[in-house]
Amino acid sequence: MPITLDDITSARQRISHAVLTTPIRISEWLSTPDAAVLLKIETVQPTSSYKIRGALNAAQRLLEVTDAAAPAAAPRLVTASAGNHGRALAYAARMLGLPLIVFIAANAPRVKIDAIRDAGADLRTCPDYDAAEREAKAYAAAGQAVFISPYSHPDVIAGAGTIGLELIEQAPSLDAVVVPIGGGGLISGVGIALKAFNPKIRVVGVEVEASCPFTRSRAAGRRVTIDVQPSLADGLVGNLDPDTITLDIVQEVVDEIVLVDEALLRRALAGMIVHEHLLVEGAAAAGVAAILGAKVSLSGNVAVILSGANIDPERIVEILNR
Repeated sequence: MPITLDDITSARQRISHAVLTTPIRISEWLSTPDAAVLLKIETVQPTSSYKIRGALNAAQRLLEVTDAAAPAAAPRLVTASAGNHGRALAYAARMLGLPLIVFIAANAPRVKIDAIRDAGADLRTCPDYDAAEREAKAYAAAGQAVFISPYSHPDVIAGAGTIGLELIEQAPSLDAVVVPIGGGGLISGVGIALKAFNPKIRVVGVEVEASCPFTRSRAAGRRVTIDVQPSLADGLVGNLDPDTITLDIVQEVVDEIVLVDEALLRRALAGMIVHEHLLVEGAAAAGVAAILGAKVSLSGNVAVILSGANIDPERIVEILNR
């Protein structure tokens, strides 16, 4: 494993001054006689998503290394983002006084784009996420900045893994965790942490049918390029970086990956507001959708990670009206 439990524990200490230990609560709506479904509510974090954990850990660690090598040289950062990582890294960069360029898909939710710009980052739009990732990596390769991947970066993954440490403390008898999958950074970190404590905990990933590179790659036995379609879960769409470290980690720590469609996502988004009084974005609703669609076998204590809440108000109104 490129990331260890020690890396995740160190990340927790490094980011504890700015990152919340988020609440976990039972969902009577989703629970069954055989299973207690627990909601891990990452939507209350600064920047309204779990991404602050990995972004801040990566930025702080880079600053520590740079200060040790060349105290006068503040690193310039560059990243690609579907929105939440860019917002989180912009928040971290502003906190640490680091310049940041964010390449982002032009069709990202307005609430995410505006938040990145408001945090002071240099925002550059691209036709889609895959193009944004290519442009950001090329900019870094030209020697103009340090690229921090939103998912394929050891410190980003270690930061995400701190959720796993909290789950172990908050639900010691946890049997399974359901995690949305985009680039695989979240489920990699959480899976490493949980399996280190108890290998019997089932780690279940959820992809959307519109973009399922892990499902296709696992079936093919290698990374494959997919035809990405639009989705309510905008944070989960896009191809995998050819150099990603997450594919191998997911193979190691994830027991199962299931798919959900757009109709299930809509039901989940509306249901979270009506039944749980929680606002979540499409990516965060993926785990809930999997449970609603009986895609996941439920028994014992099952945690669902609600990864973020950055969704345009107009989209929420549209979903509730439908």
